[in-house]
Amino acid sequence: MITLYQFPRAWSIPNPGQFCVKLETYLRMVGIEYRIAETLPLYAPLGKLPFIEDNGYKLADSRMIIRYLQQHYGDSLDAHLSAEQNALALAWQRLLEEHLYWVCMYSRWQYGAENWQINKQAIFQGLPQPMADMVAAIYRLRIRGQMRGHGIGRLAAADIFELGKHDVVALSAALDGKTFLLGNRPSSIDASAFGVLINLLACPVSSPVKDYALTQSSLVDYCRRIQTRYFPELGEPKFGE
Repeated sequence: MITLYQFPRAWSIPNPGQFCVKLETYLRMVGIEYRIAETLPLYAPLGKLPFIEDNGYKLADSRMIIRYLQQHYGDSLDAHLSAEQNALALAWQRLLEEHLYWVCMYSRWQYGAENWQINKQAIFQGLPQPMADMVAAIYRLRIRGQMRGHGIGRLAAADIFELGKHDVVALSAALDGKTFLLGNRPSSIDASAFGVLINLLACPVSSPVKDYALTQSSLVDYCRRIQTRYFPELGEPKFGE
């Protein structure tokens, strides 16, 4: 059986890690059996979560893991998509994982002392003190450097959130009147979208882009629909807290 290594659960959502949510949602969507092992990035092959172990083989990065799962376990989840829909899925993935994700990371890791404490408690809850504070500080500096390397970390907070709002507007319009991002049937892009959006809407970290996203009923309903369908044991997500 596959072992999924990820952060401990928090906030009544599947995981405080966007890509951990993505991968676990994908596993549930395609019906692959797995077990969870809680860990931290410092123990991961590439220094980030999630990663999996399958018959002694360890693999990190959600994109590479999903490709591996498709090759070794089969995947009919995207079989109904047209070439145009596959192209749209790739474009949405880039917006979600390469842009809106970093807006959310800025909110958690850099935007205000209260947000940072909430984030630190969820991510590093398994470590004893004072080790937790030391490791958290190291990772905070590392992620700050990653945000600057990406480019978004060089902008003023107001500009970062304005760009994030543009992403939210696009996603809200795309989901208006649809059950899933590409229509009325789920596809793998929904695992990615849910991972980012549930961590924006139902994470107890405040930001202007979250406040705006909560006004978009199509996004709220989408996250509620996916969580109750694929993670019924967690109940409905708690929005706006």
